[in-house]
Amino acid sequence: MLEQLLQWDQDTFVYLNGLGIAKYDLFWSTVTKISTWIPLFLLFLILFALKFPKKQAINRILNVIGLALFITLITFLAKSIFKRPRPCNDESLNTFIRILDTPSDYSFFSGHAASSVAIATLVYLLLRTKINWGALFFVWPLLFSYSRIYVGVHYPLDIMAGGLVGLFSGLLFYRFHKTIERGRGLAHP
Repeated sequence: MLEQLLQWDQDTFVYLNGLGIAKYDLFWSTVTKISTWIPLFLLFLILFALKFPKKQAINRILNVIGLALFITLITFLAKSIFKRPRPCNDESLNTFIRILDTPSDYSFFSGHAASSVAIATLVYLLLRTKINWGALFFVWPLLFSYSRIYVGVHYPLDIMAGGLVGLFSGLLFYRFHKTIERGRGLAHP
């Protein structure tokens, strides 16, 4: 069963990675970089500053930073435990797949997927009563996560697992935030 799942994962990766076209390589190589998304992070900060009183805005920003640190830690631990080689480093694959990036650490699970889904989830939940277009935040994890397959560094199961870890982490930190705000008497819709 596990062997079949891993074979499906590899076959799906090879198929999706093989859909890449050279004229889009620059786009996907740019999308996969964290620095590309700095304007989005600044937007989050600005929205918190504009939509909440100073103390609440700071609490929300600190919660998002705490979530980012948490995701970084559990991603590192998972990669250290599972030690799944990345497709770009797998000698049985790397001669016939498209490789645009070559990180040397492990693959499972995707930190890009986990962090982007977690942060998008938390920011959406924290701002959903203040803006009606927050669902657009989820375009980021979709592009960011798919880019990892396109550039040859993650299997689909790495992305899916990372996405699930991110979703549950975002929900957990939202719950934590609401509990803290209630305890401090800061809870507002």
